Amino acid sequence: MDLVTQKYVSITTLRRSGEAVSSPVWIAPLGDGTFGFTTDGDSGKVKRLRNNNAVTLRPCTMRGAVAPDAPVVEATAVAVEGEAYASVHRAIAKKYGFVVTLMGIPAKITKLFGKQDSTVGIVITLSPTPTSPES
Repeated sequence: MDLVTQKYVSITTLRRSGEAVSSPVWIAPLGDGTFGFTTDGDSGKVKRLRNNNAVTLRPCTMRGAVAPDAPVVEATAVAVEGEAYASVHRAIAKKYGFVVTLMGIPAKITKLFGKQDSTVGIVITLSPTPTSPES
């Protein structure tokens, strides 16, 4: 699966119980072989990643519907802040354009009232693809 061309990707994280939880996200290449998206720092995804950073990615629709035959990509993911977050945000803004600006309006309004924005970046590192031994 070519993650660069996917508009939406379903990311699956694991609860402590092992139960899988999937969420549709935008995803953008970060230029160093990793990918990223942004999310609220208090989201369930971030909490689950703190306990287990293993994730799977599958192409999906805007609402998260995944085709039965959709490829699965295994990866690890970590939440980042500061300049690393800014890099993720820039990559998302470059790929998705003006819509990112519109989606950021509520956070800007929240800042006006003195509340801190808790958005974080999630950096995804793809797991190496296993290769078959040579004969």
